[in-house]
Amino acid sequence: MKLLILDRDGVINQDSDAYIKSVAEWIPIPGAIEAIARLSQAGWTVAVATNQSGLARGYYDVATLEAMHSRLRQLVAEQGGELGLIVYCPHGPDDGCACRKPKPGMLQQIAAHYQVSLEGIWFVGDSSGDLEAARAVDSQPVLVKTGKGERTLGKPLPPGVLIFDDLAAVADQLVNEA
Repeated sequence: MKLLILDRDGVINQDSDAYIKSVAEWIPIPGAIEAIARLSQAGWTVAVATNQSGLARGYYDVATLEAMHSRLRQLVAEQGGELGLIVYCPHGPDDGCACRKPKPGMLQQIAAHYQVSLEGIWFVGDSSGDLEAARAVDSQPVLVKTGKGERTLGKPLPPGVLIFDDLAAVADQLVNEA
C-alpha cells in the first residue's frame, strides 16, 4: 500500500491563528485539492491527521468540522480522486491526550486502520509538531512552506526532513517517482 499522511490546516487549506471555524473559512490552498486527486489516481491512499483544538475551545462543533471534511472530500471527488481516513484530535493543548501532535496517536490510529507500519511513510506538515510526530513513529517528516511552514523553517529541524514548496510539489515528486 502506498500511504501518504497529511496535516490539514496549512497543508491542504489556508490556516489562521484565529482558527478555521466554519466551512466558509475553510479555503483550499491553490493546487492542494488537485494534488490529492492526482495522488489518489496514481494509486496512493491519502489520509489526514489534524489537531482540532477549536473543538475543545468551543469555537465550532463536531458537525461543523465534519462539514469541512465533507467539503474536502467533495472537492477531491470532483477532481477524480478519493480521500482516505481523516482523524482529528479534539483536545486542547493542556488536556494530556495521546493523540494531539506532536504525540503520535493519530498517526498510530491511521496505521492501525490500514494495518501498515509507519516506518518510512511520508507525513506532510507545516509545523514542528508535525515533524516531531513523524519522527516519533519512524515516518519520513516532510515540511511544506505553506501555512506555518516558512515560520517552521526558521527553527531547528529534525534530521532528514524533506522540504517542498507546497502539497502540489510533494505530489509531483511522488507521482513522478512511480
